[in-house]
Amino acid sequence: AGMRFFLQYAGCFFAFFSTGFLITSTWTDCWMVNADDSLEVSTKCRGLWWECVTNVFDGIQTCDEYDSIFAEHPVKLVLTRAMMITADILAGLGFLFLVLGLDCVKFLPDEPLIKLRICLVSGVMLLLAGLPGITGSVWYAVDVYVERSSLVFHNVFLGIQYKFGWSCWLGMVGSLGCFLSGALLTCCMYLFRETSSGRLHSAYSLRKGYSSAGTIVTNMHLPSPQTATAKMYAVDTRV
Repeated sequence: AGMRFFLQYAGCFFAFFSTGFLITSTWTDCWMVNADDSLEVSTKCRGLWWECVTNVFDGIQTCDEYDSIFAEHPVKLVLTRAMMITADILAGLGFLFLVLGLDCVKFLPDEPLIKLRICLVSGVMLLLAGLPGITGSVWYAVDVYVERSSLVFHNVFLGIQYKFGWSCWLGMVGSLGCFLSGALLTCCMYLFRETSSGRLHSAYSLRKGYSSAGTIVTNMHLPSPQTATAKMYAVDTRV
């Protein structure tokens, strides 16, 4: 029981921070940051929804939102948005299911096997959340790196060159955390589910055996309803 509690709380810990990291990375503005800090007097960051410029001297920040979501955008931006939003939804639902499956939460207190199954479902959802999260963040980072490397290789300088920023790193860390919490809740909790199922099955079989034995003993003490009828037929035969 102690090991099961530890796995639940460890999975909840990683799921909480991983979900927060994924949501924060999706809605922050530093997926790309300018790499030429020595030549610039401002820091330029690009996110999935807007671009911000921060003055390095006074710290004043101005942000420009991108065009409507229905406008034409690069494929990298559109696919990363879709994958990160999907990861946010799955991770959030997985964390909520995990909270309901914790033993300390008074939800279905008399159904431990159902609570374990809820933890398994939350683990699967967290694993599924990590897949689009890591795909979107790593693909975005690789695309930025390839674009920068190709410009450097061809000696092309456009004034501003970007590298992936801390929002992209948060997406990677959050996705890895979802994988870790999902692995704890699926692989490890599955062993406890098998143990609990065996115990419940044994208890049910034992209870059924006691019930059958009690029925047999009771029937042995009860008079047979066919005795009087048999005697009647015996008397008629003699007559």
